[in-house]
Amino acid sequence: MCLNYWKAGLSSAPDEVWRHEDDCTALILADNHLTELPAALGRLRSLHTLDLGHNALTGIPEEIGELAAGLTRYLYLHDNRITGLPDGLCALDRLGYLNIGENPLGRLPERTGEMAGLVELRAQHAALVSLPVSVGKLGSLREVWLGGNMLAELPDTVEGLRSLRVLELRNNALPRVPEALRTLPLLRRIDLRGNRIGELPSWLTELPSLEKLDVRWNAVADSAEPVLALREMGCVVLT
Repeated sequence: MCLNYWKAGLSSAPDEVWRHEDDCTALILADNHLTELPAALGRLRSLHTLDLGHNALTGIPEEIGELAAGLTRYLYLHDNRITGLPDGLCALDRLGYLNIGENPLGRLPERTGEMAGLVELRAQHAALVSLPVSVGKLGSLREVWLGGNMLAELPDTVEGLRSLRVLELRNNALPRVPEALRTLPLLRRIDLRGNRIGELPSWLTELPSLEKLDVRWNAVADSAEPVLALREMGCVVLT
């Protein structure tokens, strides 16, 4: 059963939600006025999809971790006022898609790497200044979206993201292309627009799957040797 309360003008979750804790598989509470969620959220153990985007939530209850067995598809927490994520979130080790963007998070939990099922992670405009070392354990990740943060580097453990296809890092503070990317065999698209990069490393030509590299709004010269070499190989390079 899907309970859909999209744009319903709600300030709290309806009582009906808790009457369907055994058969509610998708709960949509997006675009409302929610400021908090009760611990009872952890009772909705049949959920595979939970959409809480576009509200005014300042936090998420620790009990969200009790949804680990069922919450396998989508969790939307974007565009709220969440300042920190509970460790319970990291218990969702079967979740495939997580969007926590447009929140003043500052950091991700140190245990983020325990979310082994993640295929796509979106954390754009989340005031991130660093990523936890454990992120390198997310070996199933195919897409990571981190634009609009304050990242000046990536942890070396990123080399463990062997399934990564898409990496979006536009509008951060990176002074160089992170060295850890050179070992990612499936990486197809890298977006580095609006960083502080002055030159490209030659090892970019060694990435066997690279199809598109976007380094606009950096100080990279269009005539730089790696740019020309990549284009010769058929890679689209935007400078």
